[in-house]
Amino acid sequence: MKLSVLLDRARDHALPVIENIADDDLTRPTPCSDYDVRALLDHLLHVVVEFQKLAAKQDADFSHTPSYPDWRAQYPGETAKLVEAWAQPGADEGIAGSMKMPATVVGGLVLLDLTVHAWDLAQATGQSFEPDPEVFTEVSNLVTQMGPMAIEMNVFKEPVEAPQDASAFEELLAATGRDPRRSA
Repeated sequence: MKLSVLLDRARDHALPVIENIADDDLTRPTPCSDYDVRALLDHLLHVVVEFQKLAAKQDADFSHTPSYPDWRAQYPGETAKLVEAWAQPGADEGIAGSMKMPATVVGGLVLLDLTVHAWDLAQATGQSFEPDPEVFTEVSNLVTQMGPMAIEMNVFKEPVEAPQDASAFEELLAATGRDPRRSA
């Protein structure tokens, strides 16, 4: 399935979580220990904006995460631009900008962030989240493929043990270092 279609499906699952975040939720901790809800919203929106550039084979800048005061209004439009950027002919071919990685892998990374961080935000704010099944399959393949390198690059934490009765998505979350049964 085309990456842009998967990104659109991931977007459809992430936006309701983001739309239901209240101002009172912004200081809550998230499963990403480096971020509270507000900081994770900024991080994810920054990823969405910068990965639009990478789809166009331009350089992205992850050296500083800006604050997005109007994040509620920006998420729908910026995620739509992300989907459109990765739908352009050639976006998923060759090397993606400053990341110097195959565009298919880079596109998978933003799909991963959009999926796992939507779960992080849902968990932090008492919401439920399940990814689109086809998005899950793609993200799962990427997590398996990247495993040790992602830990080394500090993209994932060390894996945690998933409960014996864990769903496939909970196992994926555990592989990224998250407690899949964490509650808000």
